[in-house]
Amino acid sequence: MRAVVVTQPGGPEVLALEERPDPVPGEHELRIRVAAAGLNGADLSQRRGFYPAPPGAPEWPGLEVSGTVDAVGPGVDGWSVGDRVCALLPGGGYAELVTVDAGLALPVPESVDLVEAAGLPEVAATVWSNVFRIGRLVAGETLLVHGGSSGIGSMAIQLGVAFGAEVIATAGSADKAAFCRELGAQAAVDYRTQDFVEAARAFTDGRGLDVVLDIVGGSYIARDLEALAVGGRILSIAVRDREPAAVDMGLLMRKRASIHGTTLRARPLAERTAVIAGVRAAVWPLLAEGRVRPVIDSVFPLEDAAAAHRRMESSAHRGKILLRVG
Repeated sequence: MRAVVVTQPGGPEVLALEERPDPVPGEHELRIRVAAAGLNGADLSQRRGFYPAPPGAPEWPGLEVSGTVDAVGPGVDGWSVGDRVCALLPGGGYAELVTVDAGLALPVPESVDLVEAAGLPEVAATVWSNVFRIGRLVAGETLLVHGGSSGIGSMAIQLGVAFGAEVIATAGSADKAAFCRELGAQAAVDYRTQDFVEAARAFTDGRGLDVVLDIVGGSYIARDLEALAVGGRILSIAVRDREPAAVDMGLLMRKRASIHGTTLRARPLAERTAVIAGVRAAVWPLLAEGRVRPVIDSVFPLEDAAAAHRRMESSAHRGKILLRVG
């Protein structure tokens, strides 16, 4: 099979299409013939040499795919060859074939394009596990989504609205802020020209935010805390600002607030399958009904993975970038 590998740490030019042996499904695994793979920030970090694949995963990037079941390993129930599927992976998605534990796979509804479905598993799992399971967001509360026009941001906005929350988003331009409003955000802030803390206070009539989904880290954490309501929760899921976060512990205690940092890829398999089970139960009905949809920016051929990475690094994209494989 063909796979896009990282020949050495560096820029997009280090990605190369090479031959690799076809994977063989093991106990409780599916083999998927890949239609498309989704790009994620973790892929860029891995390419730069900062985020190696966990033990046992393929060394090439790719945390989510869509396609059809190509083979079924021993002990698998509920899946057959030819089924439309998308899956969360620990790595290896930039390839023509992948194997994955059946507990990390999700059926693709007939109403969803199979290629576009590659943009769903990582964002749905990230948002569900953080905003709703850890952050405990409920109807009537207020959610701030940083990077609202990103893949994760676009899913967080849609799910927040679908579950009855008031949603405010930040984005890097007036056009991207307008895009967030099109997705359902009741308010959106161009962080280059507006202070999101002041905007959040105005949006909540001074009460503050209940939940913040933060993909920046660093200096943003202190500002998130300023914008929180009493009892608010900050979910930190990425670090783009490499400066250490400085937290006013007195303010944290006075607000009885919490800051929770998570990753998804390196969690034990049992935790990841539990997340996917939650996504299937809570998010997939919304997808089938059309209340939540994959938001796709662009689709590149597998051999143009470097161009896809450049597109992501430009921050010009809105929604997910995909690699078409099949």
